[in-house]
Amino acid sequence: MLRLTPILLAVIYGLVMYRLSIWRTHRALDEQSTELADARLRQLTDRMAAALEISHIPVYIYEVDPVNGLAAPDGRIFITRGFYRKYRSGEVSDAELASVIAHELGHVALGHAKKRMIDFSGQNALRTALMLIIGRFVPFVGPWIANVLTSLLAARLSRGDEYEADEYAAALLTKSGIGTAPQKSLFRKLEELTQARSGLAPAWLMSHPKTEERIAALERLEQRWSSKKT
Repeated sequence: MLRLTPILLAVIYGLVMYRLSIWRTHRALDEQSTELADARLRQLTDRMAAALEISHIPVYIYEVDPVNGLAAPDGRIFITRGFYRKYRSGEVSDAELASVIAHELGHVALGHAKKRMIDFSGQNALRTALMLIIGRFVPFVGPWIANVLTSLLAARLSRGDEYEADEYAAALLTKSGIGTAPQKSLFRKLEELTQARSGLAPAWLMSHPKTEERIAALERLEQRWSSKKT
């Protein structure tokens, strides 16, 4: 039983962190967001809503500066204020921003938003267990090794979700008459748009596939659709 104690403690820690993370996420989004009111974007989201056979797609502005879009565990879609500023300044088109909304809708529809919260708790449990186990053999660098291994696993899982959400968005954008061109053009802009300060790599690069790989995956998808039509 004593041998299992570290693992049990890690699991309990993961569950506590899971609930705490959900609470913090909901609280931050509730306190720092307002529903998006933009006529041009509303036209595009209404077209996507019609394709999905729903009344409308509620999108919120999350009042933070980093350029990002996100899907909350409760199914809400958020665009950051920083991303919206890029759109208002003309650096991002309305169709490109709509492709972000479609992508985040993919995360909701495919269950990624909730799964990521569960993954987060599992990753924390795994990280704690690895730190305890590896730390016995490598006392000083054990925690660092545990963090690296867990981060690599999380990034790999996240990249798989991104490809799936890209495919969902491509299908929705095509069905809505918007097409995949804005999706691909935005991919080419993302690295510059999200470039971190001080020469650091953008955080999204760790958990997202490379730009050329995402575009290539979409083009393969389009080829499959074309072959089915013929």
